[in-house]
Amino acid sequence: MNEKSPNKPVFIFDTRGDWYATKIGNFIFSPRGEYVAYLEGDDVYKRDGEWIGNLSKDGRILRKRTVRRRDLHPSPPPAPPRPEKLPPRAPLPPMMAELSYSMVDVLDEDPDTFKKISDLRPDMD
Repeated sequence: MNEKSPNKPVFIFDTRGDWYATKIGNFIFSPRGEYVAYLEGDDVYKRDGEWIGNLSKDGRILRKRTVRRRDLHPSPPPAPPRPEKLPPRAPLPPMMAELSYSMVDVLDEDPDTFKKISDLRPDMD
């Protein structure tokens, strides 16, 4: 009976231990409850369909330093409703493993990742 509930909150931190988001189901919400990203497997996509990395077991979004940019996801899911019971605070972050030089903590490298619109999106006319 050690199965995780799919709707149990999973907290997303950077390597320093700063809380950036909460995963509920396959959706990621900011601490204020705004929908910011979604998951497909372990792949994390911003809500506009830009792939940013993989969710690690310790709650970080990581990617290889040399990874090539992917095309935008062809069909991002519609925005989910705001969660009713989003935790007001995160617990203490877990002990983070050292990252090899080949790996990058996405939120450590760019703390405003969830606030930016992908530059892969075509410009509006």
